[in-house]
Amino acid sequence: MVHIRHQDDCTPLVSSHGEVVYELVGHAAGGSIRHSIAHIELPPGRASLKHYHPEAEESYTILSGTGRLEVNGEAVPLGPGQCAVIPAGMTHQIFNDGPETLHFLAVCVPAWTPDNSVYL
Repeated sequence: MVHIRHQDDCTPLVSSHGEVVYELVGHAAGGSIRHSIAHIELPPGRASLKHYHPEAEESYTILSGTGRLEVNGEAVPLGPGQCAVIPAGMTHQIFNDGPETLHFLAVCVPAWTPDNSVYL
């Protein structure tokens, strides 16, 4: 069976630091146990929490807006159409440095679970 889920059918997880996360595929959303996909919205001037994943490799694909990704202390700018791969165990944080909401897809392999994120 093909798993099809629209973002409008997801209950968003709204964090205290401003991220809005829509899990489209994964353990909680269904559709896959091997990887997860989330659409994330990050308002201007906000950032994710600094964290790492002991087991999961993660990638961010920027859909719209501009941001800055810091990985192990090294910063790189990101814009629409770019994809960044973050190996497991690397500390990372994404910032919205632009004037509009940053929209991106986050993919984790293996699928994201709360116990596979360590916040610093």
